[in-house]
Amino acid sequence: MANALKEAWKAGRRTVNGWLAIPSAFSAEVMSGMGFDSLTVDLQHGVQDYMSAVECFQGMQRHGPVPLARLPWNEPGIAGKLLDAGAQGLICPMVNTREQAEAFVSSCRYPPAGTRSNGPVRAGIYGEVGRYFYDANDDTLCLPMIETREAVANLDAILDVPGVDGIYIGPTDLAISHGYLPPVMEREDKEMLDLYEMLIRACHDRGKFIGLHAITGAYVKRMHGMGFNYATMGSDINAMVSGARAQMEAFKG
Repeated sequence: MANALKEAWKAGRRTVNGWLAIPSAFSAEVMSGMGFDSLTVDLQHGVQDYMSAVECFQGMQRHGPVPLARLPWNEPGIAGKLLDAGAQGLICPMVNTREQAEAFVSSCRYPPAGTRSNGPVRAGIYGEVGRYFYDANDDTLCLPMIETREAVANLDAILDVPGVDGIYIGPTDLAISHGYLPPVMEREDKEMLDLYEMLIRACHDRGKFIGLHAITGAYVKRMHGMGFNYATMGSDINAMVSGARAQMEAFKG
């Protein structure tokens, strides 16, 4: 099945990603009905593991957002398992060098483009039976995270790795590496916004896609206006906490 995110970005449409930190198919099902173009199961900082990721993919399937996952680290075993489970793209944290980007891509691509082992235990249910192997290399999104000064310094080399579709900005770690504290998600520092603009230009010049993590719809809309192809609008936890907090404040007020 063609990756709807790739098709949207190639057509010039900006997309909104949701974030699943709660290990629950029910939570994923609820979030998938909110209009997100994609949902990312977070195995790095979310309370997720492989089995809960599978359940989240199952929960979101009926409503159709593109299923993504963030890896806990740049490791081929979990990358292959998540793709086999049905993820149509992976976000990999802390990719700082060309070699690390190459290793990430290799984990996500079948030979001869990579070293992924064949066995799409759940992913094979998508699209025409038996076609998954032939289409997966083109359809699977590989999105390394740019989160450090080292990654920024090596940006050109990372973007030039065959199979890297784009990048995903981790605002807090990127800000920490540039000396900006506390680690606020939605940055307003001129240096950081200028850095975002540079990253956007570098990606667009190469026909690569770029996204970042955010919390509010207003900031996502602003980042779309800057040129980001996609952005994450909070998470299931953010939505639950902000909603409960607003109602509690209304009650107390």
